[in-house]
Amino acid sequence: MVLQILLHVGAFSLDQDSQHVTPWHRLVPRTRLVCALLFVFATALTPHGYWITWALYGLGLTLLLLISRVTLSVLLRRVAVELVFLSVVLLGTLFRGGGQVLWQWGSLQITTVGLTILGSVSIKALLCLLMMNFLVLTTSIPALLHALAELRLPQLLVAILASMYRYIAVLVGEFETMQRAATARNLMGKKRWQRLVVGNMIGALFIRTYDRSDRIHQAMLSRGYSGLPPLAEVPRAGVGDGWAIAAMLSLLLGGFLLGWVG
Repeated sequence: MVLQILLHVGAFSLDQDSQHVTPWHRLVPRTRLVCALLFVFATALTPHGYWITWALYGLGLTLLLLISRVTLSVLLRRVAVELVFLSVVLLGTLFRGGGQVLWQWGSLQITTVGLTILGSVSIKALLCLLMMNFLVLTTSIPALLHALAELRLPQLLVAILASMYRYIAVLVGEFETMQRAATARNLMGKKRWQRLVVGNMIGALFIRTYDRSDRIHQAMLSRGYSGLPPLAEVPRAGVGDGWAIAAMLSLLLGGFLLGWVG
């Protein structure tokens, strides 16, 4: 079940809000990517306890979500799934030493410093996940890959990301076919057998993927594959893109200064 969730969450419609016509969508993909990266790095590098800074960042992000008319239900659902896996790491930050001890049981203790770190890291993770999922929701995957290439990301890494997006549906289809075949042969009835069967299916899927990927790559090269999916039109940056980056920098710098003064 967990594997199916991981494979299905946003795998087939990552960019379902990319066709809207808003000020955010009028920006070229490279500008959107730069704004998102600036927001993520500024949020992650903010010192612990800068609550006013994160409040201002959250307000700016909320305004951006409203302007872009993103589907909030889909965005929150994706962030919730990702936070489930991050919660294990976040919980470990609670038991940090230092400050006043609020609760103690044996060697475990909750202190004011631990609560501050937990709250800070949780807010950072939430804001960063919201921004990156928002970027993927509102930007088509081919345009986003071209933006990564324009920002000088290694071409091999961009090609790997493009292949993952293109063929994730094929992998899901293969896995579902193998699962139906195992169910039809009554191999999924007992939990003890389920672990063994699923392990064998994953191994067989890896072998099939390796063989098929080599054939697909040779076919793509014979058809002029250059490492990136084609775009109908390559957009050019305008004056609005410069203003957007300036506005993002102003928001981030203003939030940091406000938090430092506060």
